[in-house]
Amino acid sequence: MVRMETIANLAGVSISTVSNVLNGRSNVGQATRERVLQICEEQGYQLNRQAKKERSSKSNRILFVFQDFDRDFYLKIIHGISDYLTENGYDLVICTNRSSSSFMRSSFASGAICLDGSMTDEAVLAAAAGEFPIVVMDRLIEQADVPVKSVVVNNYPVMCELVQTLVDQGIRRFGYLGGLEHTLDNRERFAGVTDTLEKNNLSFDRKHYYHGNYREQSGYQAAKIIALSHDLPQALVCANDNMAIGAIKAFEESGIRVPEQIVVTGFDDSETSEMAGLTTVTIPRYESGYLAAKTLLEMIDGEMERRPFKLNAAVTWRRSATNRREP
Repeated sequence: MVRMETIANLAGVSISTVSNVLNGRSNVGQATRERVLQICEEQGYQLNRQAKKERSSKSNRILFVFQDFDRDFYLKIIHGISDYLTENGYDLVICTNRSSSSFMRSSFASGAICLDGSMTDEAVLAAAAGEFPIVVMDRLIEQADVPVKSVVVNNYPVMCELVQTLVDQGIRRFGYLGGLEHTLDNRERFAGVTDTLEKNNLSFDRKHYYHGNYREQSGYQAAKIIALSHDLPQALVCANDNMAIGAIKAFEESGIRVPEQIVVTGFDDSETSEMAGLTTVTIPRYESGYLAAKTLLEMIDGEMERRPFKLNAAVTWRRSATNRREP
């Protein structure tokens, strides 16, 4: 099937210009309009586009697939997705990973946004192979022949900034409480820690790498183990807020003062992090959902920019990593 990007390449214009021509918008010169329409006719693109319109007219549904209800930032993402879809006349259907395979098909929805770490890349690609557009969040999938695009957080530079500031405050011994190791977020966040330490001629001791699963209980259990070891790092950098909050609770129960004896940081800026006084990384979750929905509708309309979109984040400093004194 001829794609819009093929028409754009043949005409020597952008994909958005082709879209403007096909949608009858007036912001394209007459000569360019005629050239694009002629190439569409030569390539049989109008027929393909009409068939796609007929298929999509059966459903104005967009599917959002996610893994569980544990983390409150899902609500912010869903809010952003819903706002953009409502503005553009689409309905939002939400499902968890267990039922997603039943709905990720063009006969049910026009496309999907996937934030499900348990769904394999192969499963995403298989669903998209039938001309079913998918936007994936928090993972990178780059394959030229399927309609999949990634919207991800730019984890690495902001983690480097956070760790560098702590190093500048005199911290030398770092611990890291990781999430699921196979996830892009965890890999990039841990790389930000180790690379920044290496840049400062410091090393990361692997005995201070603790395993979690992004849930509060795993942070609590890891901190209990740290407290019993009598070998406190000066700072515990956590891969998300839930684990960091669990860790702070365990340290307090063990009589270990935060931040006087150990600094604790998180990542996500969840609603509970402000109440806990947690230093964290603020991610524009609402905006990421809004952008994911916008990207998906552009894909449905035939536009496809292959490069992943990376969202910037910022450190939010609170009392869990300030006013630190040597134990």
